Amino acid sequence: MISTPRDSKPLYEQFYETVRQIPPGKVATYGQVARWSGYPGYARQVGYALFRLDRETDVPWQRVINAKGEISQSPMRYGSDDLQREILLEEGVQFSDRGKIDLAQFGWEPPSSK
Repeated sequence: MISTPRDSKPLYEQFYETVRQIPPGKVATYGQVARWSGYPGYARQVGYALFRLDRETDVPWQRVINAKGEISQSPMRYGSDDLQREILLEEGVQFSDRGKIDLAQFGWEPPSSK
């Protein structure tokens, strides 16, 4: 686990802190980010937190995907689904022909959770 549950930091900031630790070329799921932040079961809230970020953020939001190993598609993201894929490809993450990321190869776990 990366942080203590119910830390004094605001919820979204705890998620952002966790996401900042995911290195280039690796991904984590919304559920993993929630769990490592001390909030198991809060995957949807991780998605909400990442959706709220400005484009100029230092939080590597593109490295968070769904549990199926896919980019979660949403018409509310105004084209950022394609941007997410482009950035991940630039980082060396590979997609299958069906648009999936191999979590065994590209998935990340913090050293303390292994």
